[in-house]
Amino acid sequence: MNNTWNKIIYKLWAPVYDLVFNSTLFLQARKTVFKNAPIPPGSRILFVGVGTGADLQLLTQEDSTVTAIDISPDMLQQAKKKYGDSQLITFMEMDAQHMNFSDESFDIVIANLVVSVVPDPMLCMKEIIRVTRKEGHILIFDKFGPDDKKLSIRKKIIRPFVSILGTDIGRSFAEMVAPHLETVKQQENAPVLFNGMYRKILLQKVK
Repeated sequence: MNNTWNKIIYKLWAPVYDLVFNSTLFLQARKTVFKNAPIPPGSRILFVGVGTGADLQLLTQEDSTVTAIDISPDMLQQAKKKYGDSQLITFMEMDAQHMNFSDESFDIVIANLVVSVVPDPMLCMKEIIRVTRKEGHILIFDKFGPDDKKLSIRKKIIRPFVSILGTDIGRSFAEMVAPHLETVKQQENAPVLFNGMYRKILLQKVK
């Protein structure tokens, strides 16, 4: 998995992505993730890996500004078709591993289905935490391997093949967040879909 390959894969995904992730199953899961999300009116929101903008419909907070980034121009094009006229949303082509934002720029960072996709999830997590303000929140919805046991043999076998499609089913969130336990506290880590492979994680930056 690398950025060049990801751009190719998501160029292919872009026209049909919403057919999958706006299906009843995934839409209900994403609604669960956003339920009671700590996003007060007037928040500065960063969407990391906004894709086709499928999750933007779940934001209901008034007067919040949204910066939406993605490395795939084809996915961003789909998002702009839906929300390009909004005065509150800014779309930017950007690598989530190297974000061009100042420290503590956002009140909440939303990273849905991105840390399982980027080539270096450790670097991506570091950047997400960096751009979140102190006492701000990080909301993550993604697929992870189990934290308390090894991957099943089946997942070990199919993991390399799934990665060709642009995602990793075996990454450990515990490993990603381990270097930052003095900086963030975990407020929620809940199973959402497929026996907990997809999880909702809510972090708060404490310093």
